[in-house]
Amino acid sequence: MIKNKKERFYYDKDFLSSGDARVLRIIAEYYGPRQRFNSYHVEDTIVFFGSARIKSPEQAQQAIDDAAADINTKETARLQHQLEMSQYYQDSRDLAYKLTVWSKNLKDNKRRFIITSGGGPGIMEAANQGASEAKGLACGLNITIPFEQSGNKYITPDLNMQFHYFFMRKFWFLYLAKALVVFPGGFGTLDELMELVTLIQTQKIKKDIPIVLFGKDFWNNVINWDYMVKAGTIAAEDLKLFHIIDDVDEAYDYLIKNLMAQHFKGPNF
Repeated sequence: MIKNKKERFYYDKDFLSSGDARVLRIIAEYYGPRQRFNSYHVEDTIVFFGSARIKSPEQAQQAIDDAAADINTKETARLQHQLEMSQYYQDSRDLAYKLTVWSKNLKDNKRRFIITSGGGPGIMEAANQGASEAKGLACGLNITIPFEQSGNKYITPDLNMQFHYFFMRKFWFLYLAKALVVFPGGFGTLDELMELVTLIQTQKIKKDIPIVLFGKDFWNNVINWDYMVKAGTIAAEDLKLFHIIDDVDEAYDYLIKNLMAQHFKGPNF
């Protein structure tokens, strides 16, 4: 009889955190999320990507209100731009709300098109907030990193999942995804977007995934898509992999039209 649980390797934290047990940790980050999704009967998701640094309109306005009267011109401009960028927070919240209301009204015995984010602040928080305000599930796939908050307060508790490995987190972002909405963001957002379009372009992902890049001014300034075509590094046909949109209602209509066409048939829908 084993008296000390640590004698069993699967109770031994030193072993489980060692290099020799890496494969077990990777497997845990596959089966753990799978169990959570299955327990909530989550059939598929709509994934929101975007910057953790974009503030809500209320936070951005408060930063201006709290600023000293004699701040320099550069800081004033930064705070004003921060307020302008906060519209993306509101747009993410509104779009997630509308999509959640739509998904809850589907005639289906499973939970469909659950709003899923990276779990952090900014755009991710806004998406989870919109889903929560619509009284739907809100999923957050967090990552352990040293300098950003993880796990915003709007995530459904059992769907607040913590990852160590970026590649396992990305797997769960894409495995259940039926649509993707990409708001302005930094390196992480660009990485996630480019990996997805690469997987679609190379047919590693064969399912049709409507991709919305939200914010024409941002995306057309950050990436010169037309020059990439001119340079021959992508084909003109590749630009059809995503749709750049500025308006919540337009994004909603585009996503619903594609989701209905791809995933529903018959008179009940």
